Amino acid sequence: MPEASFFTDMLQSITDHGRQLLFSGSRNTQAAAKADLQTLCEMLLSSRGEASGIALAAEILDRWGASESEAAQAFFDMLHEKFGPDASRLDQAIENYRTDKSSAAVIALHQAAEPRRQELLRRLNHAPNGTARLVRMRQQLRASKDRSEAYDALDADFTHLFGSWFNRGFLTLRPIDWTTPAYILEKIIRYEAVHEIAGWEELRRRLAPADRRCFAFFHPRLADEPLVFVEVALTRSVPKAIADVLDEGREQINADEATTAVFYSISNCQDGLRGISFGNFLIKQVVEDLRRDLPGLKNFVTLSPVPGFARWLAKARASTTDRFLSEASLKTLILLDDPNWPDNDNSAAEVERVLLPLAARYFLAERTPEGRPVDPVARFHLGNGARLERVNFLGDRSPKAIEQAHGLMVNYLYKLDDIVANHEALAQRGEVIASPAVKSLLNQSDEGRRGGSGQQGSRAFAQLMNSTLGGGRK
Repeated sequence: MPEASFFTDMLQSITDHGRQLLFSGSRNTQAAAKADLQTLCEMLLSSRGEASGIALAAEILDRWGASESEAAQAFFDMLHEKFGPDASRLDQAIENYRTDKSSAAVIALHQAAEPRRQELLRRLNHAPNGTARLVRMRQQLRASKDRSEAYDALDADFTHLFGSWFNRGFLTLRPIDWTTPAYILEKIIRYEAVHEIAGWEELRRRLAPADRRCFAFFHPRLADEPLVFVEVALTRSVPKAIADVLDEGREQINADEATTAVFYSISNCQDGLRGISFGNFLIKQVVEDLRRDLPGLKNFVTLSPVPGFARWLAKARASTTDRFLSEASLKTLILLDDPNWPDNDNSAAEVERVLLPLAARYFLAERTPEGRPVDPVARFHLGNGARLERVNFLGDRSPKAIEQAHGLMVNYLYKLDDIVANHEALAQRGEVIASPAVKSLLNQSDEGRRGGSGQQGSRAFAQLMNSTLGGGRK
């Protein structure tokens, strides 16, 4: 991208001149060499010159990038402890607001409450490749945050800023096909998070045929780094199993023969941007582009994994305080402990009879403490207004899918006329919109008609079932 290259070269030139201004002369050089990162950060916040500010930002990021893990950790500690809000200024702003509710007092309170590190991060972003380096910084911060809650506020600052910097208005949707430059295709192979791409030949099978599509979002400051991408299969029907989509010997069709677009893999590429939602915009944009190019498409569905199901079921099987599984179901579920159960027709039939109603309960009734669906993929698609269309037994027989979901996959249906209503049903009433077939699964076992979940209780569960199965939309 020539524009990005020109901008990067210009920024690097300004940085070089700024460094000459800052660090020329023996006295300045010695002072710069002795200055620690905290001092440099304070200098950056007080800097008024554009060239010197960019040079300081580059120096800070260079030092951070070259630091060992322990020093990098100390940098996060310093940001957390030394660059929060000015406490005395915030106290004074709060007191002023108590007696003066004017717009000026509100603005002053807002400015005083903002941590100084937010402005520091904005200025660090001015450095060459600053955005990419800050994304990597947050990736490391998240790894540290997993070990401690001390960085919650610092991570919230990154999230707040990234939410603006990676606004949908800045993102560009680009098709990925077999003619895309190899250095980007290599990243598609590396970043694929749902169905592993074993190598170039498998990637070709996913990109080259006429009935396959792939799209990715890019940001101008990370021009060659996909942020998120989706793989699409164009089919004549809604697939029940991933083999129907990825099997090497599958029947290929012309794009204009397809009636259904299947989103079978959505992969976020940048760990440093976790929690910054792109996927919902991506799906909506891709649907619009596909409808324009292929007016014969009538159905837009996913073939999605269920990454939290096996973990949830394991807890239910082990529970002794809030058990809702019958003894007969527990006995049948012992079959899951045999790694070869999917290959035994009798075992598979017994497991299917018990597992599908439990899956319906998992999607329709189980909730997080915040009242959201427990499955992360379900939260994404249902929150975007999709309908839970079908639960597919042994839809994915890969070791990963067997471990995470006992092989289950699901179809979410994006029906454009219903997306807003479906989203509102979940957001306002906590109601999961599902097809009659999925709802009927709850009536096929005692587990679907009894007792509450561990987090809701039997009364809340009964109320939810009454709403979902009685007054719910279809």
